[in-house]
Amino acid sequence: MLELILLQAQGATETAMEQQPAGGGWSFWIMMLLIFVVFYFFMIRPQTKKQKELQQQRDALKPGDKVITSGGIHGRVKEVRDDAMLVEVASGITLKISKEAIFAVPEEDTKNKKEDKKEDKKEDKKD
Repeated sequence: MLELILLQAQGATETAMEQQPAGGGWSFWIMMLLIFVVFYFFMIRPQTKKQKELQQQRDALKPGDKVITSGGIHGRVKEVRDDAMLVEVASGITLKISKEAIFAVPEEDTKNKKEDKKEDKKEDKKD
């Protein structure tokens, strides 16, 4: 009796597997592709853009610019070297900091740089 019930249950699962739609696998891959595209445009792409912008700011630093380190230390660049820079955090106190540790350039400095570039271009046109 038990064998008969098991055979009937096995036959029911086989017929259920045969009745599944044939294209079920494609919808999964299309959905995964859609999720990846959404992640790329809303998370990955803006992050890489931000990293490139920060790297350009680091490369453009010169003595006298204000910076903020990843540890939250505010200071002024005193000297720029190949892989590090000297940052003055208080009068007479200078720290050697890796360029990668520079987290941000305050907004006021970036605005001043843009205004200085505009003024330089105007002066070049006058000459």
